[in-house]
Amino acid sequence: MSALGAGPQAGPGDGGEVLPELTFTTAVTEWALDPLSLVVTVWSVGFYALGVWTLRHRGDRWPVGRSIAWGLGMLAFYLSTSSGVAAYDTVLLSAHMGQHMVLSMVVPLCLALGAPVTLALRTLPARPRRWLLAVLHSRVAKVLSFPPLAFALYVASPWALYFTGWYEASLTSTYVHEMMHVHLVLVGALFFWPIVGIDPLPGRVSHPFRVLLTVLTLPFHAFLGVTVMDQSQLLGGDHYPSLHDGPMGAWLPDPHADQELAGGLLWGAGDLVGVIFFVVLFAQWVRDAKKEAEREDRRLDRLERLGSAAE
Repeated sequence: MSALGAGPQAGPGDGGEVLPELTFTTAVTEWALDPLSLVVTVWSVGFYALGVWTLRHRGDRWPVGRSIAWGLGMLAFYLSTSSGVAAYDTVLLSAHMGQHMVLSMVVPLCLALGAPVTLALRTLPARPRRWLLAVLHSRVAKVLSFPPLAFALYVASPWALYFTGWYEASLTSTYVHEMMHVHLVLVGALFFWPIVGIDPLPGRVSHPFRVLLTVLTLPFHAFLGVTVMDQSQLLGGDHYPSLHDGPMGAWLPDPHADQELAGGLLWGAGDLVGVIFFVVLFAQWVRDAKKEAEREDRRLDRLERLGSAAE
């Protein structure tokens, strides 16, 4: 793991470590150990596991699927910020774009399906539970989870990232680089969490509106991907071309070709995850409709029995 500890400065021009050509093997063996990601992952998985154990210890059940979703979300978060993908995310724009899609879509979706807020409300002591409920009912939470605002932030933030100086700054500043990761996860969570609708959060909307918001994200990802592919100006300024002047220039692809690949990944991955999420929402809609129909049948049966008894 020769890239251990390599950050945004992992390029020859910045005095960082030289990386070998990106292959499946190097993607597995080259790691950029991120202390923040490790701490967040360990504590998040630990607290979630403690909550599940608390429920089971007192005889309550917790869906296994939710635990699996949470575990997959945290695994995706850790791998995308500490594996070979993270080691190369300042060397190849395409590697960064793959990381971007995981952090902004896969991680928030999996974590939302894990329903951690519901788990916390069922397991926290009385005082912390009241604090959590106060946060959920606060004006800030209601504003941030307002679906149109969350949608606007979700579709606009990639444009702000790639077409301002923010992305170029993330290539040279460890702090900005870390905050970019945090931003991608948080904005994705603001969008996905209320739409998934499992946790009792403000901003939850009806199933048709959830499906509509999901469908609306698809053209935005496609348009942004095509825009990145067609850009004659390189994202990141001179950062990627400057890497060709060092030892990695022997294997690095042409920056314009890599940018076209990155745009294609943004387009394809965004549509793929969007379609998967659409299927999840549709399945939820059908399941809830069946439950509602069953409740209505039971209500009508009770009314019929009461009417028969009155006669």
